[in-house]
Amino acid sequence: MKKDSSVSKKIITIACLVFVVLGAWYFTRMVQGYDGEKAAWVYIPQDATKDQASDSLRSSLGNGFGGRVAMLLDYTPENSHGAYRIEPGEKVWQIARKISQGRQTPVRVTFNNVRTFGELADRLATRMEFTPDQFLAASKQIADEEGISEEQLESEFLPDTYEAYWTATPQQLISKIRNNYSRFWNDERRSKAASIGLTPLQASTLASIVEEETNKRDERPAVARLYLNRLSRGMKLQADPTVRFAIGDFTIKRVTGDMLSIQSPYNTYVVNGLPPGIIRLPEARTIDQVLSAPAHNYIYMCARPDGSGYHDFTADYSTHLANARKYRNAMFGK
Repeated sequence: MKKDSSVSKKIITIACLVFVVLGAWYFTRMVQGYDGEKAAWVYIPQDATKDQASDSLRSSLGNGFGGRVAMLLDYTPENSHGAYRIEPGEKVWQIARKISQGRQTPVRVTFNNVRTFGELADRLATRMEFTPDQFLAASKQIADEEGISEEQLESEFLPDTYEAYWTATPQQLISKIRNNYSRFWNDERRSKAASIGLTPLQASTLASIVEEETNKRDERPAVARLYLNRLSRGMKLQADPTVRFAIGDFTIKRVTGDMLSIQSPYNTYVVNGLPPGIIRLPEARTIDQVLSAPAHNYIYMCARPDGSGYHDFTADYSTHLANARKYRNAMFGK
């Protein structure tokens, strides 16, 4: 009996040691920090199964580390759906708890240098869970419900950086962007626009033309004033970028011939005044340059023949023709 008791004690002792060793091993693995050199993102789509969530973890964090996170995950699709930024050093249990509780990390959505609304939809969809078609459909629905033109809605998308959850609906992101537009168009800016005979939409439209005319930021105020001068005199704007927009091809180098007579509300060689909407998404600072454009009497401009990207301005038509000849000779030899 004593021998049996001694054997039993040894077995129990060994079992306890094994349990302690395994527990220590398990604990060590669960408190291990993510060893990636930079932060990683884990995306768990809507209605993903636990196996699919585990696959996302392994794909983003590595098979071993991601698998350990998956082991601790108290997973439900409605709670864990989202995007999560995982920082280097973040512990397995911390990550698992964050995802189990659905504590998403906001994603940064930045857009600039965008010409068309379709291009914007594609750009946003790369950062969000929704598709470009879902964004476009939501935009149209909002315009219809509010009784505003699509041109008006498009002008309210000021290029900037916005924070939103990856799971945000198109409507939620659109609301955030439009709130920024409303803050931008405060009483002071609205008063400035009214003083030069423009609505906020018209100011944005003119700013979009100015941005297409020159990529020299320091020249934009002068270009803006030139077009304001033309508007005040009842002259057609005759802005080449509006023709490119009407045709749908911004790669056109020279706007000539039949292009100038294309029938479109955006062709400012045909229509009087401003087109009905923006031809690109103008930056807030360009809109401010329109609102505060310094006075001058220029009504003509021509690209300089030196290829600098700047323009020569004049109020005299004969001088403008001479400038145009110099440019054509330098660029095209005729």
